[in-house]
Amino acid sequence: MRDRVSKVFLFSFAVIIFLMLPLVADRFYVQFASKILVMIIFASSLNLLVGYCGLVSLGHAAFFGFSGYILALISPTEAGVNFMLGLLASVLGAACLAAIIGSLVIRTKGIFFIMATLAFGEMLFYFFHDTNLAGGSDGIYINHRPVLDLVSFSTDFSNANHFYFLALISTIITIVFLRILLKSPFGKTIVGIHINEHRMRAIGYETYLHKLICFVIAGGLAGLAGFLSAIQFGAVNPEMMGWHLSGHVLMMVIFGGLGTLTGPALGAFSLMVLEECFQVTTKHWQLMIGIVIVVVALGLPKGIAGFFQRTKSEERG
Repeated sequence: MRDRVSKVFLFSFAVIIFLMLPLVADRFYVQFASKILVMIIFASSLNLLVGYCGLVSLGHAAFFGFSGYILALISPTEAGVNFMLGLLASVLGAACLAAIIGSLVIRTKGIFFIMATLAFGEMLFYFFHDTNLAGGSDGIYINHRPVLDLVSFSTDFSNANHFYFLALISTIITIVFLRILLKSPFGKTIVGIHINEHRMRAIGYETYLHKLICFVIAGGLAGLAGFLSAIQFGAVNPEMMGWHLSGHVLMMVIFGGLGTLTGPALGAFSLMVLEECFQVTTKHWQLMIGIVIVVVALGLPKGIAGFFQRTKSEERG
């Protein structure tokens, strides 16, 4: 009970801090915070696969980029597309792509699953990179952001503050959704499949179907992140589908803590802040990031979230 109260308090405190940020921070920091929020959603979607279902994917960026391309392709050149239409098309498009790819790759296991997801991701990357369907290697611009007209308020997502609150609300909804999902019988089942798939199959669970549904949900959430990223930057390009982005977000998940709700948020926030700090201090910033990741991997095998959990356990002891 005490742990639950403390988690609710910390979550509420973090939300209040994020709500106040646009009131006290410059435009640069608001945009940077928005980028972090988008990456938290992206990392959380991959964590659902890797941390809870045990499916390590190196092609997860395919859904992120594909969603952005859908938004760009359905957006008119003279006006912004309806926000809800763009959101549904992007997220459902990414989820459908995940269903197609997942129905094939989930039949494999271990290193073969990793290589299969990587192969599909690279196929999509080169499809958009080498064809003129959506601008080739240069990508495509979104001339007008999606339009969301409320009762007495019209949004302008080219405004940094408007987009920031959209990203914040989306992040909160994603985390709450994942918490409810993982507390449900379905969530407990995929965790059981991660621990011992043979035993779950022996007691009657259709493990293939559960893993496929998990893969589709993760793809849809990655699509939500890609949709938001496309709105923020007003452009999409094949690099959004590259394996390096999948690897980068996987590092965020591991850095923060696999199999925890807070891990992806801590990992995305910490890694992106460190990258920004190192970039302004040294041209060898990638080397510095690599050193930090190695140190964390050796000293904190369960990530940052695991360190806090261990500290709480020691206090109880």
